[in-house]
Amino acid sequence: MKLREFEHIVDVDKIGEPINQPLGDFLAQPNQSIQKSGADKEKSLLLAIDVQNDFMDSGALGVPGAKQDMERLLHFMYNHFEDITHVMASIDTHKPQQIFHPCWWEDAEGNEPEPLTIIEWADIKASKWKPRFFEQESKTYVQKLEERSKKQLCIWPYHCIQGSYGISLEGQFTRMAYLHSLLRDYELKTVVKGEDPLSEMYGIIQPEYSERDLVRRDVIEQIKGYDNVIIAGQAKSHCVIESVKQIVDHLKEGTNQLNHIHILTDCMSSIPGFEEETEEEFAQLEKDYGIQLLTSNQW
Repeated sequence: MKLREFEHIVDVDKIGEPINQPLGDFLAQPNQSIQKSGADKEKSLLLAIDVQNDFMDSGALGVPGAKQDMERLLHFMYNHFEDITHVMASIDTHKPQQIFHPCWWEDAEGNEPEPLTIIEWADIKASKWKPRFFEQESKTYVQKLEERSKKQLCIWPYHCIQGSYGISLEGQFTRMAYLHSLLRDYELKTVVKGEDPLSEMYGIIQPEYSERDLVRRDVIEQIKGYDNVIIAGQAKSHCVIESVKQIVDHLKEGTNQLNHIHILTDCMSSIPGFEEETEEEFAQLEKDYGIQLLTSNQW
């Protein structure tokens, strides 16, 4: 492999910051002697969950530790440039008027809930909170979440809004991922999620609850085609863990061993307050299905 030096591809000191150099100028720099992904005998997918600007430490919904996670992920991608067959990146995508944003709800005085407010079915029955849009559908959603033991409805800060800087894939990751796709000769795979105004979609396969069939069977079929699936991203406690659980749920039929799924534990962080339950969930997945929990230096 002949590849430019790591420092000539990314600047880890500027993770989460805008890049002045046009991406086209960067990609036009000469590179050579990289094996094409079509020649790989063992196919490995790097699945990067929501590595977007709004989830970096200083973003609208910043995850503490995300910058260091990204630095480790970039080194991993560089060190395994010819081991990773393809990169797939999910892109959390919203508009302000969605059920988990403040403008969707109001109390008796017309006040919107503060970010990180939990809205329970009991609150709605007691008229503590009422929806401003799609009243019956919104009430049904909260009720169904609790009936199915899903995560409670959490009001999040406005994040990953279409057209904003925050929705973009983090700049240094973008450079590495697109360079990888060009030199390894494939189209970078992206999965847009979270556009349904009446549902949360933490995982990349399906929303927490929906009256419609929104399961991304196309993504599952793609994932099935790899010998190894390597997962990193943000936040570990929400979009990563739910993505892993959904993937496991769709792949477990016919086998209870999914040890080809590798979780890079040092390339993801939890939202504060959710660490303990997240670690317990990952440990249970490891015990039940054999997924591999390891650091980026261990793969």
